[in-house]
Amino acid sequence: MPTYQYKCPKCGYEFEESQRMTDSPIEICPECKGKTNRIISGGAGFLFKGSGFYTTEHRSQSYQDAAKKESGEVAPTKTKETKKETSTGPPKKND
Repeated sequence: MPTYQYKCPKCGYEFEESQRMTDSPIEICPECKGKTNRIISGGAGFLFKGSGFYTTEHRSQSYQDAAKKESGEVAPTKTKETKKETSTGPPKKND
């Protein structure tokens, strides 16, 4: 179902309503009971509302660091970890 946007010219209240295409437009403002106008919008294929998927959840670490730097937040610094080589066999003998 498409989501339509409405605005009351009397009180300025704006709201969205999910309606069938065959439904009549809402004519009464829920706030002041005045006449509403349906706003013509570019539309959206779908809307993300509530908890769930966000585009920032799957961004690379470099993108997240750049975004934090741009917004003024301090990006975490990467520390190098040294790995000690371990052998799985018997110890070597020095001759």
